[in-house]
Amino acid sequence: MRILHTMLRVNNLDESLKFYTEILGMQLQSKREYPEGKFTLAFVGYGPDKDQGGSIELTYNWDRDSYTLGDAYGHVALATDDIYGTCERIKAAGGKVTREPGPMKHGTTVIAFVEDPNGYKIELIDKKN
Repeated sequence: MRILHTMLRVNNLDESLKFYTEILGMQLQSKREYPEGKFTLAFVGYGPDKDQGGSIELTYNWDRDSYTLGDAYGHVALATDDIYGTCERIKAAGGKVTREPGPMKHGTTVIAFVEDPNGYKIELIDKKN
């Protein structure tokens, strides 16, 4: 067994794809429309193949334009070699950094948080620690 992907429902697929590909540097791995079900699935990740694991499935339901984020959802975590530079690039590209890089509470690992256009939290973890 292995993890294949995490699914997130998105309000605006184009806006979300722009965030994950242009701001976070992921690749669009696949995109397919399901007219009968009135939804589109787009897979993004750090590599060309969604079946290699670690992908995010962006689900866009055509008849829905907003969702309430539940309080059970936490975040998606991404590792980075340069958390400070990554946060600066994200801000320069129009992304929203909600927690600047620094040690996590009660620990030494350097983390930061960014937010996607839908309000989902993305944790950045500095791999140097």
